[in-house]
Amino acid sequence: MTHLDLALLAVAGFASGWINVIAGGGSLLTVPVMVFMGLPGPVANGTNRLSIIAQSISAIAAFRSQGFSDFRLSATLSVAASIGAYFGARIGVSLDGVWFNRTVAAVMIAVMVLMATGEDKSKPRADASAKAKNLVLGHGLMIGAGFWGGLIQIGVGFLLMPILYRVMGLDLVRVNMHKVFIALVFTSVAFAVFASKVEIVWEAGAALALGTAVGGWMGAHATIKKGEKFIKRALIAVLAAMAVKLLFFP
Repeated sequence: MTHLDLALLAVAGFASGWINVIAGGGSLLTVPVMVFMGLPGPVANGTNRLSIIAQSISAIAAFRSQGFSDFRLSATLSVAASIGAYFGARIGVSLDGVWFNRTVAAVMIAVMVLMATGEDKSKPRADASAKAKNLVLGHGLMIGAGFWGGLIQIGVGFLLMPILYRVMGLDLVRVNMHKVFIALVFTSVAFAVFASKVEIVWEAGAALALGTAVGGWMGAHATIKKGEKFIKRALIAVLAAMAVKLLFFP
């Protein structure tokens, strides 16, 4: 790859890291860029996992530096997601095609409707700041979300967020706090599967990782500073834009 290619990947990584931590869908920037540069779909899919790992580590550090952490719940949810991610990645190493775009778009529309309707969780609630509910159901759903994350990664944040937000009743700042920890663990599992089956373009992954680490750090601080209302608006905006892109401009 040329220096210009690597610089472009770093910029795409920064935008992806910021978007991923606040809302999700950042891989819809990085994976297409790598495919455009000539990488096969499974190779781009696997290489992209390096950037997710870097972004997640950076975001976890940023949340922890501001006093936001709950490693016990994050860890148990991560184990559940990792089970699904392992099996999803076993299939994902050979997947490609236009139907994935349509499937991701459908997931985005469904989650956008779910997040935009129902009870307004931006209003203060006694059980919405830190204490999770529906733990058994939440962990069960994490297996399914992990499967999708292992399969293609793209859009997995749009599955994690409603599980943590609507099912488990957490506020959106803590949703993102848990989300990045879960993503780190199950993505590491999926990456190990991809690395054993397909080629990983390490220089591309390093450029992406540099960008996403910075973007993830800044996204985490924006999450804490701006709060729930900002996150909810950002999420709906990203969902709508990505769904239109996938459905009408493949």
